[in-house]
Amino acid sequence: MKLRPLVIALALTLAACQPTGEAPPPDAAAQVRPAERAAQLQQLYADFWEASLALNPLQATFVGDHRYDDRLPDFFSAEYRARSEAFNREWLEKARAIGSEGLQGQDLLSYEIFVAELESAIEGERFPDWMQPLQQFYNVAGLAAQLGSGTGAQPFKTVADYDNWLARASQLPALLESMQANMREGMAKGVVQPRPLIEKVLPQLDALIKDQPEQTLFWGPIANMPADFGEEDKARLTAAYRELIGQKLMPAYRDLRAFVADEYLPACRETVALSALPDGEAWYAFLVREYTTTDLSPAQIHQIGLDEVARIQAEMDQVMREVGFKGSRAEFFEFLRTDKQFEFASEDEMLAAYRALEARINQRVGELFSLTPKAAFEIRPVEPFRAQSAAGGSYMIPSEDGSRPGIFYVNTYDLPSRRSWDAESLFLHEAIPGHHFQLALQQELTDLPKFRRFGGETAFIEGWGLYAESLGKELGVYTDPYQYFGRLQAELWRAIRLVVDTGLHSKGWTREQVIRYMLENSATSETEAVAEAERYIAIPGQALAYKIGELKIKELRARAEAALGDRFDPRAFHAEVLRDGSVPLAVLEAKIDRWIAGQQTSVR
Repeated sequence: MKLRPLVIALALTLAACQPTGEAPPPDAAAQVRPAERAAQLQQLYADFWEASLALNPLQATFVGDHRYDDRLPDFFSAEYRARSEAFNREWLEKARAIGSEGLQGQDLLSYEIFVAELESAIEGERFPDWMQPLQQFYNVAGLAAQLGSGTGAQPFKTVADYDNWLARASQLPALLESMQANMREGMAKGVVQPRPLIEKVLPQLDALIKDQPEQTLFWGPIANMPADFGEEDKARLTAAYRELIGQKLMPAYRDLRAFVADEYLPACRETVALSALPDGEAWYAFLVREYTTTDLSPAQIHQIGLDEVARIQAEMDQVMREVGFKGSRAEFFEFLRTDKQFEFASEDEMLAAYRALEARINQRVGELFSLTPKAAFEIRPVEPFRAQSAAGGSYMIPSEDGSRPGIFYVNTYDLPSRRSWDAESLFLHEAIPGHHFQLALQQELTDLPKFRRFGGETAFIEGWGLYAESLGKELGVYTDPYQYFGRLQAELWRAIRLVVDTGLHSKGWTREQVIRYMLENSATSETEAVAEAERYIAIPGQALAYKIGELKIKELRARAEAALGDRFDPRAFHAEVLRDGSVPLAVLEAKIDRWIAGQQTSVR
């Protein structure tokens, strides 16, 4: 199922389990009344979710279910992949055996999404992404460091929590060995990563490898051990963590680092396109459909991107005239990239600016939203070990049990490149009312099956985030023309993604061509342009979801405003968009059309 939107590292692990019970014979489905069929499917979804968590314990940890925090299966192994494939096929068969006849509303929607996602997972099994599991944007080595640092999804509040991590982390060396074996198979079959991505992995690994356990991120839980632990437990855990880190984890990380530097990097390819790999054109087309939930071709999306770039740049020219800038657009971009008035003096100043922005936006949220999440929210800096290759901002969903808030991560690396005019649009997208509202609220929709509460469609999720940026003036921000320019720059960035992602993977563009296009057509810094270009190389197609999703939501809002006129209520529209969680764009369009019709009928 689609779990990447929750946390990108979860794309490394596929749900895998053996289905329980026998599916009813196909002819039995025709004898079942719709209410009974709906109840059977609800039970199937519940069984599916429970079995998935049991055999995909990282997924459980990230959604706040801590029953399996001591487990780390070897999900790179051939056995695990085979179980995953069998899982997808058998659960699909069980759902189809029950069928959808007579279902309506949420029952029909859940069935269609469940079946479509399993069908997509099965279709994707032909593409060997498991042969190239390591890249700079996310990888299991970095994920383990986040979990083991004491600041991530893995809890470290009780002695049992500490023992759970000891058990889980002790299984990490075997996982890293399997990852290397898969990469060697990829080397033999010509499925390897582009060289620039792996060159960025080496310093990430170097940042994690230390001579003394106390110097590593993995020592964080010991350095911050709760004061109420007994002295015996403190001594035992300190010794056990020192042995775990020094005798198991650091040797495994050094072995991985040596393999990457000595064997894998020399075998990496000079090409960057996914289409350069075996079956790569079909692979990219599949990912485009997967991420956008549309049937748009790469060529169609490329043209949409070019058109949007031209439209947004024309609006940027208006802002240039407003501020009285005398010069070309390229010169204005350079001014915005380099002028010191747009720099933060320190990390603390940058974080304080975002926290003040949070308070300011919260004052106006009620004007646009009647449906908001209950989960808490925090702003934190990106951890130093991953900051160089991380995006400017990102969001981590809160845990289901409330023990971890929603987190907006702000990247303070290379501080002069983090422009102050970028702050308002970034906050609106990643935090409020963007990802925090949509993802945290989705998790709180307890009437939905859990595969919908904790899964999601990237086009909807990222489309909502970009749409949220467009709400700034309604929420009392973008009053400074430079901040509004920052909003246009952020929108332009997503339009550029349509051009460069398809350019990279279907039109033969080079890494350098992509970086040059971004620098010439936007106000981004070279640091950000390089990081973003390599992100598109690392996760082909994902960057298309933002603009395609945003365009659909804006189209639907315009349709509703035209149909309802003065009766249009943005709070009701936003509630309707968000109330069913993340859905494919065609499903979103159909339900908004029904909502518009219902609103029209209700006032006649």
